[in-house]
Amino acid sequence: MNDSPGQDQAAPEKTDVSRREFLGGTGLLASLLLTYPAAALAELRRQKRKPLAADWQKIPLWQTLAQVQEVLLPAAKDAPGAADLGATNYLYLAIENTQADAEDRDFIFRGVGWLDGLTQERHKKTFLQLTATQQQQTIAVIVKSRAGRNWVSKLLNYTLEALLMDPVYGGNRNAAGWKWLQHQPGFPAPPADKTWHRLLQRRYQA
Repeated sequence: MNDSPGQDQAAPEKTDVSRREFLGGTGLLASLLLTYPAAALAELRRQKRKPLAADWQKIPLWQTLAQVQEVLLPAAKDAPGAADLGATNYLYLAIENTQADAEDRDFIFRGVGWLDGLTQERHKKTFLQLTATQQQQTIAVIVKSRAGRNWVSKLLNYTLEALLMDPVYGGNRNAAGWKWLQHQPGFPAPPADKTWHRLLQRRYQA
């Protein structure tokens, strides 16, 4: 990838319609919000603050990725956001393992450097130091470039996987995404020692 977010001169695309605005426009958001009681989501957020942060969660690169995911899938009073779903935890597990796509990992990490380079150029601050509005505006800028669109798209894909996946894989904390979408999962759920990536590990170690 030779270009970086904010440098591609391709024609800008419309990016001012948020996920929640789209759902609201189709009438889906109101019905979805009713399916996830505010009290249940408040309890989920209270529980989320209890555990001590893992070492990797203290690294600015991962903190930046977590904040970008929250911009892409923001929390609402009655709807889970990326942090509620444990989206960054899933992203970490997905790209920091021996079976992960190294190209994906490198591209995602390079994107953080591009992002902070852009915010330093425009605001003399890192992405984490920006206001919420500035963060949203920055994402809107980088998706106007081909590399930026690819980077944001890849992060959004991982974030949506965390929304929809079985919690055993590290996302969809407390099945928050399923409850929000009124999804009835299949049974039985895979045990932690028989997830697809663990079975692959056993296969290649045999």
